[in-house]
Order: sequence, then structure tokens, then C-alpha cells
Amino acid sequence: MAIEDTHNRPLLDLRISVTDRCNMRCRYCMPREHFDRNHRYLPKEDILSFEEIVCVVKALIPQGLRKVRLTGGEPLLRRDLHELIHQIRSCSPELDIAITTNGLLLKKHLNQLHQAGLSRVTVSLDSLDEKIFQSMGDTKAHPSIVLDAIDAAQNIGLPVKINTVVKKGVNDQHVVSMVEAFGPRNIPVRFIEFMDVGTTNDWNLENVVSADTMRSSLARHFGPLRPRQPIHKSDVANVYTTKEGWSIGFIESITNPFCGDCTRARLSANGSIYTCLFSNKGQDVRGILRMGGTPGDISQAIQSIWMNRTDRYSERRTEQTKRLKVEMSYIGG
Repeated sequence: MAIEDTHNRPLLDLRISVTDRCNMRCRYCMPREHFDRNHRYLPKEDILSFEEIVCVVKALIPQGLRKVRLTGGEPLLRRDLHELIHQIRSCSPELDIAITTNGLLLKKHLNQLHQAGLSRVTVSLDSLDEKIFQSMGDTKAHPSIVLDAIDAAQNIGLPVKINTVVKKGVNDQHVVSMVEAFGPRNIPVRFIEFMDVGTTNDWNLENVVSADTMRSSLARHFGPLRPRQPIHKSDVANVYTTKEGWSIGFIESITNPFCGDCTRARLSANGSIYTCLFSNKGQDVRGILRMGGTPGDISQAIQSIWMNRTDRYSERRTEQTKRLKVEMSYIGG
């Protein structure tokens, strides 16, 4: 039976950060002025081992866990990540195992990830325009590297989605071109409203492009967008289709919060459970693991954490935007 919190929300999805390091410096996530060469990353000994991560997954499967998403930082910076996927897959053949990556290292590791049992991949790609891609990611890499990886994923039959963070005056004029590029290939594009995650990304409501604005722009170009019923009540994206059947999603944390249906917990790279993307602190489970805790012990600890969960940050944003929040690179998106 699934664990439920104080608002009767079950814990169905676990997002696992396997590293706090990244090979890009996206302005909305790890701005370089805060994450420069002097930034202190987590010591290796503080980061959960694969065996410890698997213990947490095993503990939650009997409680109704249905999906695991591996994130970072950039998860493919974690050595032998395919081994972790293989170990998680061994826990359950039905578990949905996904990865979110910026795609720069994806092609190199793709075959191993697929063979290990990866279900699907989400690629973070904010623009196909070289200058905008490099500016938003604060990188010298070229988007063609990411596109080659997407091609390779499709060629081996691995489902792909694109996540695009939209920021006013930066890449909002390119939402149409993103759909034109990926729609004909049956690759869903999900546009994400610029969010106030962490405290270093200089978030301001004036920089947010609402999903309504994006839909209006897309409808002018593609014709009316048809809303699609969610597969699961807890799906974060509101999905629409064009007349061609192309899928477009909108993650509307700012203008249309979905806290009431949130079923996601987050496990940080150093072993803390966070019950909200906008949390300011987590609850340690690494200590239990390193004291010889069993999956039963972990299950009991997480059950206690989740059953006391009251998070509704996005619905109360105006009251709390100034509070300190954990950085997204620390617990994943």
C-alpha cells in the first residue's frame, strides 16, 4: 500500500541525484558566479554508493514506488551509471527508470544505459540556436552534440522527451522552432516556466513566460492545440497536441501550481530525503544506511518523513519566495 502524506498524496516517484557536479553552468540552475572553480562540491565519501541508493529503492517498491528518475547535477558525470541502472532494474522489471541529462555525454554512454534497463531519457535543451544555447548554459559546447545524442537514442528505440526552460527575452521567441524540430519526429517537447528554485538564479516574476502565452504563440502558428487527458493524475506537464498529433507539454509551476497532485520525493546525492523541489532542508537517511540499516529500516524512516509532509510551496509562493531553498543542482529538477 502506498504511503500518503497529510494531504493524501501517495509517494509514487523518486528522483535521485547521483552527483552535485555538472559540465554546464545554466543560468537558472548553476550560475558560474556562484558555482566557480572555488565552489566546494560534496566530498566523495559523503555521496551515496550505488548499493545505498538501491537499498532506498528496494525499501520503497513495496510501498507503491512506480518510477525512479536519475538526475544530478549531470548524472552522466557519475562513473559507471549504467551499473546503477542495472542494479535498480534487478529490483523490479516493471519499474519505470528514467534519466534527465543535458545530453553532452549521452551518446557515449547510450548503449550501456539502454542495455542496463533504462526506460527512457529526458534531454534538457533550451534552444537550437547556438548563441542562445551557449548563453543559457554558459558553455562552449554546440547544440549539435545534443542533437546527435537524441538521434542515437531514437535509433536504438529509447523514448526521448525534451525539456526547455523558457525565460522572457532570452529564448521565448523560439518555442515554435523547438516544436517544428521535434514534433515531426514524435519527440514531445515540454516547456517549463522559469522557476524560483534555489537562491542563486536571480529569479524574478517579470522573467517568467506563462504557459498561456506560449500556447497562444504556438496556436497562432500550428492552429488550435487540443488538451490531452493526463495518463496519471500526478503528471507534472499539461499536455496538448497539434492537428498533426505532435505532443507539447507545459510545466506550469508558477501560473498553475500542481502541488495538490505531487507524488515526488527527492533523494540528494549525500543521502537526504527532500519532500519538495522548493525545500530548504532534507531529512537524513544516509546515517541509517551506514549504521547497517535494512530496507525495512529505510522504509520506516521515509514513511515517517512522508506521512508528516505538508508541502504546498507553489500554491503559497507569494508568502515564501524570499526563504532560502536548496539549489536544484543538489537534488535534481
